[in-house]
Amino acid sequence: MYTTLLTEQKGQILTITINRPAQLNALNKLTIEELHTALKAANETPEIGVVILTGSGEKSFVAGADIKEFADFTIAQGGELAQKGQQTLFSFIEKMNKPVIAAINGFALGGGLELAMAAHIRVAASNAKMGLPEVSLGVIPGYGGTQRLANIVGRGKANELVFTAGMMKADEALTWGLVNYVVAQEELLAKAEEIATKILANSATAIAAAIRSINANFEDGVNGFDVEIEEFGLSFGTADFKEGTTAFLEKRKPNFRA
Repeated sequence: MYTTLLTEQKGQILTITINRPAQLNALNKLTIEELHTALKAANETPEIGVVILTGSGEKSFVAGADIKEFADFTIAQGGELAQKGQQTLFSFIEKMNKPVIAAINGFALGGGLELAMAAHIRVAASNAKMGLPEVSLGVIPGYGGTQRLANIVGRGKANELVFTAGMMKADEALTWGLVNYVVAQEELLAKAEEIATKILANSATAIAAAIRSINANFEDGVNGFDVEIEEFGLSFGTADFKEGTTAFLEKRKPNFRA
């Protein structure tokens, strides 16, 4: 079905693997388009509750963008590249109704780290290394990297990583909150699936509302508290709220995803 991706569904968990091992899973135009297609389909499929995003092999999650595709771009083409990429993939992931877990199995550099940061939760293998080396090429991160990295690790550390084009090892990334967990390579997907399973025990409609509310805090001109209040109120009109409160009062586990 896809040229650059592999997909596997286990129950309500869909795993999407970027499969360009000869290019260390670098993002090219086709990969971005196929990721958008696969993620959009997952977002619209009720039988899928969580998406795990990873790379093929043990060396690289995504080692950056495919530079040869844009090395001769003009100013206008460069701006269009960033705008289209953000809309098609990176901001799309962030605003999905379903959680996306990035399982970082190796290098996550440039567009690869930007892809991981767009996900809602990040788990890294102990050999993973992360960074935004774009300034070493005379350009800056263009897929949301300057914004999301500063939001996650703070302005000072983001400045250092971007300005030096340096790489952060997995343990340091954990210390700075860039990833949620660090595990051995052979345990990476199992850990991501463990988190996904815990998510699946809860209300899908409430999780979607939580994603919208959390994202609102990072949107210009939007009061996140107001969005939270609105989403909280709307929750009272959902079937999941009725099921959750009824189950609590009846001292049983709720069945949200019947």
